[in-house]
Amino acid sequence: MRAEWNGAVLAESDDTVVVEGNHYFPASSLNRAYFGDSDKHSVCPWKGTASYYSVTVDGARNPDAAWYYPDPKPEAEEIRDRVAFWRGVEITG
Repeated sequence: MRAEWNGAVLAESDDTVVVEGNHYFPASSLNRAYFGDSDKHSVCPWKGTASYYSVTVDGARNPDAAWYYPDPKPEAEEIRDRVAFWRGVEITG
């Protein structure tokens, strides 16, 4: 699977976990040069509190385009150390 935005490959892996239709990529598969921290957080009743990354490619910024659960609830343990995408990031594979 591949996550792309603005012509750049953000992540690529043959080991994604699909939860609620979203591919969660291993954190180790991210091209970290495109990622920056975000102050955004959200809460899922069964997965826990999500944190976000903003993505910047060639000067274009996509705020909060990736999310992850640093400490998922037991029911969502399979997505620990994994990152999912939205906001126009294309997932192909």
